[in-house]
Amino acid sequence: MTVVLVHGNPETEAIWDLLSERLAARGRTDQVRLSPPGFGAPVPDGWTATVDEYRDWLVAELERIGEPVDLVGHDWGGSHVLNVAMSRPDLLHSWCSDVIGIYDPDYVWHDLAQVWQTPGEGEEEIEARLATPVEEFAQGLADRGMDPRVAQRVAPGFDAEMGRCILGLYRSAAQPVLRDLGARLPDAAARPGLALISTEDHFVGTDEQRRRAAARAGARVAVLDGLGHWWMAQDPDRGAAVLTEFWDSL
Repeated sequence: MTVVLVHGNPETEAIWDLLSERLAARGRTDQVRLSPPGFGAPVPDGWTATVDEYRDWLVAELERIGEPVDLVGHDWGGSHVLNVAMSRPDLLHSWCSDVIGIYDPDYVWHDLAQVWQTPGEGEEEIEARLATPVEEFAQGLADRGMDPRVAQRVAPGFDAEMGRCILGLYRSAAQPVLRDLGARLPDAAARPGLALISTEDHFVGTDEQRRRAAARAGARVAVLDGLGHWWMAQDPDRGAAVLTEFWDSL
C-alpha cells in the first residue's frame, strides 16, 4: 500500500525526511511526497490558494496514483487530507491528520493566523519574514522544535510565492469556513482514520476539541506526549511507530 505524505506551512517536503527513513526501515518503502502548490511546488496559472483549490489539487494527485492510499497530512496538509476524506473517501485506504481540532465548531484561529487573515497586517508580516536571513529563519524553526538538520533544508523554501499562498489560504479559511466544513466530519468515517494529538502543539485546538472532532470523524486517537507541532522532525521513531501500528491493525 502506497503511503502519501502531504506537508503544510511554511514547509517543503523535506519536513518528512527523518520520518520517511524510519517508515522505510519498518517496511513502508512505497512512499510518495506531495508538495502543495506554493509550498515547494509551482503554482498553476490563476492559482488563488483557497481551501477548495488545495482539496481539488490533492484529489487530482491521488487520482493519478490510481489506487487507494494511506494518506498522511501535517499542518495544512492535514487539513487537505481531511477535506479529501470527507469528499472522496474512495481514493483512500486510510487517512491520518494532526490538525483535526481545527474542524471543531469552537476552534479559534491562533494569533499568527489572524494576522495573516487581516489585510495589510498579513502582508507586513510576510514581508518581514522574507527579509529574514535564511540561517536565522532556520534557527527559529529549530528553536520551536524542528530538528536542526531538517530546518536547514526547509528554510530556503520560503519565498514570495509561498507568502502569497499563505495569505490566500488563511484568508479563504477564516471562520466560519472551517466550522462549516467540520459539519461533514462524519463523512470521513467512511475510511479508517487516525488523529494525532501532539500534546505540545498549541496551534491546532485544545485536547478536548481534537478528541471531539476525532470522535465525530470516527477516527482513532494517538497521543504523542511531549511532542510539538513538528513531531515528525522531533521524534521520527515514535511517529513511525504510531503510524505503522495503525496501518498494521487495518
